[in-house]
Amino acid sequence: MPAKRTAPPPTKKIALIAHDHRKRDLIEWARFNRGTLSKHALFATGTTGRVLAEELGLPVTRLQSGPIGGDQQIGAMIVDGAIDFLIFFWDPLEPQPHDPDVKALLRLAVVWNIPAACNRATADYMISSPLMSSDYERLVPNYESYLARTIAPAREATAPAEEVAAEEVAEESKPA
Repeated sequence: MPAKRTAPPPTKKIALIAHDHRKRDLIEWARFNRGTLSKHALFATGTTGRVLAEELGLPVTRLQSGPIGGDQQIGAMIVDGAIDFLIFFWDPLEPQPHDPDVKALLRLAVVWNIPAACNRATADYMISSPLMSSDYERLVPNYESYLARTIAPAREATAPAEEVAAEEVAEESKPA
């Protein structure tokens, strides 16, 4: 599938998310990188967004909390091209009620080829990269052929499941 190139502006749209046991890490990281973050548009889910805005004194667009749809909102923004960069400090040791949403969000970051950091070390490398403040042409996959694919028509159903089950019961009850 051929990709198209897109050049995010120098002001990136950064999504910041952290699970409860990782919020302190994200806040410390964001505080250390406040100067760089102040040059970009920040988006965050629920409590993380509130705490970041308070701690950094920067504007943060807050979405819903992750478990009640915030992760899906960020995912939709990735699909729409409204997020350029994802910092998601998720907790690999705690089961989350919204694990499917977490997996879907990370999947969308890969599908749409946006930089994503899931831990502090990777976030450090990404935010300190010279590409962060320069022109960078990101390859965006072109899914036109996928969307235009043909799907074979469904076969006709032979009989509703209840009828099939009733026929099987009738066959089993016949004397041999």
